Amino acid sequence: MRWFPFLSLLVCPVMAQLAPPNAAGVSMGHLHIITPDPEAQRRAWIDVTGGRPVMVGPLEFAMFPGLVVGFRKGDSAGGTDGSVIDHVGFLVPDLAAMKARVLAGRLAIVSENPKTRQFFAMFPDGVKVEFSEERALNVPIRFHHIHFASNQVEAMRAWYGEHFDAVPGMRSHFKAADLPGVNLSWNAAGRPPAATVGRALDHIGFEVRDLKAFAKRLEAAGLKLDMPVTERPDLGLSIAFLTDAWGTRIELTEGLDRVR
Repeated sequence: MRWFPFLSLLVCPVMAQLAPPNAAGVSMGHLHIITPDPEAQRRAWIDVTGGRPVMVGPLEFAMFPGLVVGFRKGDSAGGTDGSVIDHVGFLVPDLAAMKARVLAGRLAIVSENPKTRQFFAMFPDGVKVEFSEERALNVPIRFHHIHFASNQVEAMRAWYGEHFDAVPGMRSHFKAADLPGVNLSWNAAGRPPAATVGRALDHIGFEVRDLKAFAKRLEAAGLKLDMPVTERPDLGLSIAFLTDAWGTRIELTEGLDRVR
């Protein structure tokens, strides 16, 4: 039994669609969470946050405009605090309504900034999620950013620019870079944060047009793939993995944009 079935009346189903790719063929794809309690993650991402449940082969995901979030059973070494990915962020048109949903869903609010119309919630397994209000938003919720912590901000931002064609810029006072469907932002860290692999937010995913050709370009640039391009007919995807120099595990997919 779900904790709060009445929330289904408050959360409108969203039409899911990944952003069109940039010139390099890259757009935001997914977040993947490892959890000993997939049902708790399901409640947080679907019942509370408003993601639409979809199946990618045998795996269930929560789908938002511009993003899907997957959760699979397993033990993790910790949440996002102390990780190279400090938190992820969403936009909503009504912050007070989202706050009410978070509290009704028994999730903790760890900080608020009324001046900037933002709050941070702690999802199961220590995954920190930021919600910011954008009143002109024409959907109930939209994915917005991944916030990294790094002791080498400039080098890390340049790496995403070089290999994924992320466009450097600023988001408020944060150094940032934009890809279709996501803003990448950085906080300076005094020492190297922990790698993502094995933590609750184990990896991020980019959707790639012509993954085989893209993987060859990465390898020609001197990058080593953790897993070469692999066909997964059970998922309807082609996938590959690599890890950036700061410990962010990245899955590359082709075909996730066809999920509806």
